[in-house]
Amino acid sequence: MPQTVLLAEDDRAIRHALERALTLEGYQVTAVADGVEALAQAHRTPPDVLVLDVMMPGIDGLQVCRVLRAEGDRTPILMLTALVETQDRIAGLDAGADDYVVKPFDVEEVFARLRALLRRTSESNGALVDVPPKPAPEPVGRLIEAAGLRMDPQARRAWRGGRELELTRTEFELLELLVRNAGIVLDHATIYDRIWGYDFGPGSKNLAVYVGYLRRKLDEPGAPQLIHTVRGVGYVLRED
Repeated sequence: MPQTVLLAEDDRAIRHALERALTLEGYQVTAVADGVEALAQAHRTPPDVLVLDVMMPGIDGLQVCRVLRAEGDRTPILMLTALVETQDRIAGLDAGADDYVVKPFDVEEVFARLRALLRRTSESNGALVDVPPKPAPEPVGRLIEAAGLRMDPQARRAWRGGRELELTRTEFELLELLVRNAGIVLDHATIYDRIWGYDFGPGSKNLAVYVGYLRRKLDEPGAPQLIHTVRGVGYVLRED
C-alpha cells in the first residue's frame, strides 16, 4: 500500500505542484486548502505523514500541530514555511512539528525529509502512533545513563535527576544519540545522517534549532550545561 500524505497549503499553485510531485513519487495524497480542512481530514482518515503550510487563513499550520498533539496524535509533521528566523522555526517545534522546509524549496528536499520521517516512524514499530499510559518504573538494565541523564529507549522516557523530560520524537532521538556517545564529539554530518537520514549541508540551521530547544528542556539553574558546542565541528554531551 502506498504511504499516505495529507497536504495543507493555501497557495493553489504550490498545492497542485506539490500534490502532483508527491503522487508521481508514489504517495497517496490528499490535498486541502486550509487548516480547518486539514484537521477534519486528519480526524476522518489519519495519514502516515502531514505536510502543513505555516501561514494559512483561519487555522494556520501551527494551530493544526497544537491541536493534533494535544489530542495525542503523533503522526509525523513536516512544515512548509516562508519564515526563516530562528524564533519562527522554534515556534514550529514548540507546536509539535518534526521538521520544516523553507520556501522556496527543492521538491527533492521535501522527498528526502519525508523519507526520513517515515523511516523513523517505521523503525519505532508504530510506538509513536498512540500515546501509551506511563508505565511502571523499568528495570535498570534497560536504561542508558550519562552525565546525570537516564533514558529508557523502549518506553521513550528520559530524566535529568528526578525530573522527567517532556521530549518530542526528534528531541528524544537526538538526546539518545548524544547520551550513547557521551564524551565523544559528533560532527554535524554524522548527526544529520543518524537523526534525519539526510545531510542538509553546512548552511542548514535545522540541527542548531533542535539543539537549542533541547538545551532549554535540559538546563537547570545552577546545574552544569550538558550539551556543548564544538565550533566548526559539532556537539558533545558531557557534564563539566
